Amino acid sequence: MNLLIIGGGGREHAIAWKASQSEKIKNIYVVPGNPGIAKENKIEVINIKDPDIEDYIKIAKNKKIDLTVVGPEAPLVDGIVDEFKKHKLLIFGPNKLASKLEGSKDFCKKILNSGNVLTAKHESFTDPKDAISYIDNQQMPLVIKLDGLAAGKGVFIVQNHQEAKDLIQDLFSKEVRHKKQLLIIVEDFIKGEEASFICLVSGDQVVPLASSKDHKKLNNGDTGPNTGGMGAYSPTKLINDDLSKNVINEVIKPTLNELKKLGIEYQGFLYAGLMIDQNKKAYVLEYNCRLGDPEAQAILMRLDSDIIEIFLATINNNLKNIKIKWKTESACTIVLASQGYPGKYEKNKIITGLDHKVDNVKIFHSGTKIINDQFVTNGGRVLAVTALGVNLQVAQAKAYDRCNQISWEGKIKRHDIADKEINNKFIFS
Repeated sequence: MNLLIIGGGGREHAIAWKASQSEKIKNIYVVPGNPGIAKENKIEVINIKDPDIEDYIKIAKNKKIDLTVVGPEAPLVDGIVDEFKKHKLLIFGPNKLASKLEGSKDFCKKILNSGNVLTAKHESFTDPKDAISYIDNQQMPLVIKLDGLAAGKGVFIVQNHQEAKDLIQDLFSKEVRHKKQLLIIVEDFIKGEEASFICLVSGDQVVPLASSKDHKKLNNGDTGPNTGGMGAYSPTKLINDDLSKNVINEVIKPTLNELKKLGIEYQGFLYAGLMIDQNKKAYVLEYNCRLGDPEAQAILMRLDSDIIEIFLATINNNLKNIKIKWKTESACTIVLASQGYPGKYEKNKIITGLDHKVDNVKIFHSGTKIINDQFVTNGGRVLAVTALGVNLQVAQAKAYDRCNQISWEGKIKRHDIADKEINNKFIFS
């Protein structure tokens, strides 16, 4: 088979790396990819600047692609699956209507409400005066979210009324991502432990992937601004078998039923970002319509099955007949980022220390390019260093050891990824 992977970050690197191990695959093309991905077996990167859906369709036809896998959310929300299907091209991922679960937080909340799925109390606003009037009567802290896609940077936790008012005025005073009509969601802050619940969905069939937890805050101790993710690990004891069954029956299936009422059939990855409170009840913070990043790196490091067979089983509505195998080891992923991220940061910093090979440690590239035969930084999140270990403590130690061998001017990382799990410091432990 010839495989096309759309995207160019660490998640797509992990998917491409895992797909290259499949005996079913002859050639893999990644668009736009990155130079780290290009060094993998069977892989050719087609580096088109700002490719659109028409570009992807042309490549799929020219390269005689048998299967396309979409990594990031934006093409899914834009309707790439619908367009590929019009051209009779096989593609993995939810269609445009199903992807609204991620593309619009307001739509997501309406689905959760109609399905009686636990989520934070919330209101949506298109007028800053109405939003400010609402928060005057609410207890702090509150969470303020932008309705559309924001690359992991559209969620703000405000600690007092003045901070909330200032943020709302700021958001409405500038055009956010070219949107003239801004919609924000204001919701209650739920105290608990975050976990990522990622599953495969094909119609009524739901198969959970290995459990995982990511760290969205920039700094140690879960402080600072939200990012796209500064690290992750798998598995997590936050999600045991009982909770997994409850999430499928009380969260995922009611959501799918509500979509079905609207004539929407879901097929692909479905990611529920959960907050698990002190009573071990799972509240939905958000839905994503793809694999998480950096959760994908940790999860796929542990995958012991052919990922192509998994993709095909999902597309062919045959998930009930597939058994996914997982390695017993734990995986820990540490993101190395550029100083200034998630705000402004400098690029083109020379990266050293990449050539050293360590067993059961993999470096996934997120934001790199090559200048004069040297890897340099080209993004906020630059690398995702992922290690396998007999337990999480060993995996964490191996990942951090490898991180410390890699350098560039302005490299930053969190130093406490997986600490709470290792030290059993969850709120209900």
